[in-house]
Amino acid sequence: MLEHNATLRTKSLLLAAVLGSSILIFQAGAQTTSQAQNPKPTPAPMRYRPDPFAGRAGRYYALIWGVDSMSVRWAESGEVIRFCWRVLAAEKAKTLNDKKLEPFLIDPQAGVKLVVPTLDKVGQLRQSRTPEGGKSYWMAFSNKGRRVKRGDHVSVVIGKFRADGLMIE
Repeated sequence: MLEHNATLRTKSLLLAAVLGSSILIFQAGAQTTSQAQNPKPTPAPMRYRPDPFAGRAGRYYALIWGVDSMSVRWAESGEVIRFCWRVLAAEKAKTLNDKKLEPFLIDPQAGVKLVVPTLDKVGQLRQSRTPEGGKSYWMAFSNKGRRVKRGDHVSVVIGKFRADGLMIE
């Protein structure tokens, strides 16, 4: 009789364990299906990019030239390098938009000096109207042969304006 009670107790414990685990599995399955119906968007990975014009350099370009947020990007599969900036003080930033001045992008690593191309019907690939505070402007440099690469440190020269240490993104 004792043996029968022990066997009965063992069977009931096993049955309870099986029922309990099936309930847990069912709840876990319900959670995964509800998560599949309402997936949470995963944030894009952030890459740390130090601001090359933080601190004194940033204040220099803002005070002397009236610009900030300068960037240089690889565009059109590397055939074009695009230089962008934001104007803070229109009067100080006139040099960057002056059509009479020839802009250059210099890459000492590649040993090249890029120019803004002039197209027959379009003209120079740059904005040359009078700058306005708070607006962003750009110019494009021809990178024929793709000699300038992402990650290179370059200088942009427009008349007396010179921005050194810009990294191609």
